[in-house]
Amino acid sequence: MEPENLTATSKFILLGLSKENDIQPLLFWLFLFIYLVCIIGNLLIILAIGSDSHLWTPMYFFLSNLSFTDICFISTTVPKMLVNIQAQNKSITYEGCVTQMYFFMFFSGLDSLLLTVMAYDRFVAICHPLRYMIIMNPYLCVLLLLLSWLICLAYSLLQTLMFLRVSFCKKTEIPHYFCELAQMLKLACSDTHANDILLYCVTGLLGIIPLSGILFSYSKIINSIVGISSARGKYKAFSTCGSHLSVVSLFYGAGLGVYLTSQTSYNSREGSVASVMYTVVAPMLNPFIYSLRNRDLKQVLRRLFHSTGDRSQCDNIKMDT
Repeated sequence: MEPENLTATSKFILLGLSKENDIQPLLFWLFLFIYLVCIIGNLLIILAIGSDSHLWTPMYFFLSNLSFTDICFISTTVPKMLVNIQAQNKSITYEGCVTQMYFFMFFSGLDSLLLTVMAYDRFVAICHPLRYMIIMNPYLCVLLLLLSWLICLAYSLLQTLMFLRVSFCKKTEIPHYFCELAQMLKLACSDTHANDILLYCVTGLLGIIPLSGILFSYSKIINSIVGISSARGKYKAFSTCGSHLSVVSLFYGAGLGVYLTSQTSYNSREGSVASVMYTVVAPMLNPFIYSLRNRDLKQVLRRLFHSTGDRSQCDNIKMDT
């Protein structure tokens, strides 16, 4: 089949997670439930942090940005999949595919960099507690956030511009539920050698460097915790970074699982199922991990729910009178 550049009317076919028509309603309601839980959970964290001045600290500043990023991250893939299942139409336009791919790369990279910045924040809080507010001043926090955004913008834009040079054959079927760059390059009819090199180099840098920064931070944190004499002091120090460590393990563990599956499995559909953990389950679980393991956040959320309940009771009394 002769390769040609896709036009605005050209479409890809997203094969999704399963070809079985019988389980499509189950997939729809399952992913709709996960999506709503993720959105509501992360919005509650943002609302809780914004409503209590005691949480206006660097750690919670980055946590609120991580919650916002998770909302955007899951929104790049799940809504389109739900629409396709409901409409029984698996097509996606070329422009829609490129847009989805750009934002997926941007928010996945931003997730990784924010987790690295949060690891540095915990390192300063535990290893240099007396200088914490001096080092992690508002200017540095905004600078780190802005730098993370700029890096991801440049990386995603570079990958997308390189992708626009690739040609495809007509009626291209994607064995996935969203447009992933690695899968798209496998389906190209033109030479993708330069794209493959760029993908592996940039992905390696954005994966290895942040992970190395996280591991270095936690090696220093562990050394500091070991040096604490009291058991209560050790527990208090570890509890401040336990939630972050759990999220990091989930994020990078799921990402590593997706990579290993794509390298060892010849069935692309198995890779798409494995990527659900990385793209859907991880953003959904993050609010539960932080809210259940963080005492301050639990107290604010509890007060938030109680105040909402009291307000609704007052409204009902006024209506009765």
